[in-house]
Order: sequence, then structure tokens, then C-alpha cells
Amino acid sequence: MDKNSYIRFDWAIKRLLRDKANFSVLEGLLTVLFNDKTKIVEILESEGNQQRMDDKYNRVDIKAKNSKGEIIIVEVQNTRELYYLERILYGTAKAITEHISLGETYQQVKKVYSISILYFDLGKGNDYLYHGQNRFVGVHTKDELLISAKEEDAIVQKLPSEVFPEYYLIRVNEFNQVAKTPLEEWVKYLKTGIIDPDTTAPGLPEAREKLRYYDMSPEEQHAYDEHINAIMIQNDVLNTAKLEGHAEGRAEGRAEGRAEGRAEGRAEGRAEGLVEGQAKGRAEGERNKQIEIARKMKQAGMDAETIARLTGLATDDIDVL
Repeated sequence: MDKNSYIRFDWAIKRLLRDKANFSVLEGLLTVLFNDKTKIVEILESEGNQQRMDDKYNRVDIKAKNSKGEIIIVEVQNTRELYYLERILYGTAKAITEHISLGETYQQVKKVYSISILYFDLGKGNDYLYHGQNRFVGVHTKDELLISAKEEDAIVQKLPSEVFPEYYLIRVNEFNQVAKTPLEEWVKYLKTGIIDPDTTAPGLPEAREKLRYYDMSPEEQHAYDEHINAIMIQNDVLNTAKLEGHAEGRAEGRAEGRAEGRAEGRAEGRAEGLVEGQAKGRAEGERNKQIEIARKMKQAGMDAETIARLTGLATDDIDVL
């Protein structure tokens, strides 16, 4: 490994960025994302912050509070997960309820930011960074609704965006350009582990000082190497199973589509039968692909709960593989 190599951001979150002396690295990323100087005052404990053995396979996250009292969740996800958006919605909702006490007014609800650093294909899109939140727009007038709220005995107008959670999705694998802006320099590091010596992007000079591989103890280096190896093995298992599943699914889909198409075509018309038959064949092929992926993940030693989350299969189906 190169003497100037820097550790992956997920490992930094897991082991280093919870230390107050290293807050400046995370603050730099948040500053370039929000385009606003961000100060972390506290790392908040949550179930996701616990250092568990199964974290090395897929997901690492950290929850922090900034100087405005807002909650920020930063998550690194290495492989595809079904219902991913639903899960991060649950995560933000849970963060809201965790930080309001029984008896407090709803005025005390904290603004939550969810930042996902993704190393898998979430869907179709041309950008590497997406940002969204809830808006109420007139169906016909297209104006944005302002909500009336009471603050300190005065009625004020608030946009929903001032209350509802905000989501940032960083699609690391889609970044394929020369890094010119501070944000692009950060995404380049997240993808390649490279930090330019003359960088001035907030947080990256600090990362150069604090995240060097060879500054870690031999024990930490060994644990980090095991972490990287686990990710590589998991990705290899998933990619192999995906390729095999696609091939099997296409073959089975075509065969079942033709068979059902012929049978139903005689009763309802060849065209309609072929369409329905092919649709059923594709659905069955997709399920077979997920079963094959689950089988290979199980052979690689992954637990049933993780496999179910990634494939959408029931744990009972996984247990019998």
C-alpha cells in the first residue's frame, strides 16, 4: 500500500471520527454539502453507532448534533439494499422521536439531515449527488405553501423545508470527472481514497493528517485490512450471483413466457398470452435470481437477517437454502 494511502471513509466513521479531535474532517464534508459552515458539537449514541461485527459487511453510520441543535445522520452503504429509501425514512423518523422528551411540545422537534454515501446503483439518474425534501406545491398555481407556526407568542411563516428532514444521496460510483470544486474533491476521495497534497477543500487537509493508513497501529491496520477484504468478498459474491441470476432468469423467463404464452394464447389470443406469460416468466426469473444470490451470500457466511434485507426474501425461505 502506498505510503500516502488514506483509509476509507466508512472505517474513519467506525473508528476515528467519533473522537472530538477529528470532528474537523466530518465538519468539512458537511460544510461543502450544505454550502454553509458546519460545527459538530456532539456525537450522539444510537443503535447504528454501535461497533458490531456485521457492520463490516455493509453499512456504517454516525449520528451527530451541530451547533444549531440539528441532527445529522451520515451513512456509508457498500451494497444494494431493497427498500433503501424506506429504511432511511425510518431512520430519520426514529432520530426525531429519540430527541424529543415525553411532555415536551412539538416545537422542540429537531431538524434532521440524512446523508447517504452509496457504493451501489440506487436507480436511474445522471448526477452523482441528489438532494431532496418534502414540499407542498399548488397543483394548479405551482406556488409553495407557507405554514403558519407559533414561536414565542408570535405567529411566523415557515416553509416545510425548515421542519421536514432533508436527504442527500451521494452516488459515489457515478462520479467520473476531474475534481475542481471542494465537493468534487470530497467525492473523489470517497471513491478513490486519493487526497491531493494541495487541497484546500474543508476537512480534507485534516483528513490527510488524521486518516493515514500507516499512522495506525499494527492491530488497527490488520482490522482495517480485514474490513476491506470483507467488503471485496461480499461484492464479489453479489456480482457473481447477480450475473448468474440474470442468465438463469433470462433463460427461464423466455422458456416460461413461450410456454404460457402458447397456452393462454389459444384461449385469449396469442398476443395477450405472450405478454402475460413473459411477465410471469420474468417475475419467476427475478425470484430465482434473488434465491441464487441469497444462497451464495449464505455460503459466504452472511446471516439470514442481512440476506433478507438485501434480497427481499423471507428469512424462512433463506433458512431452507
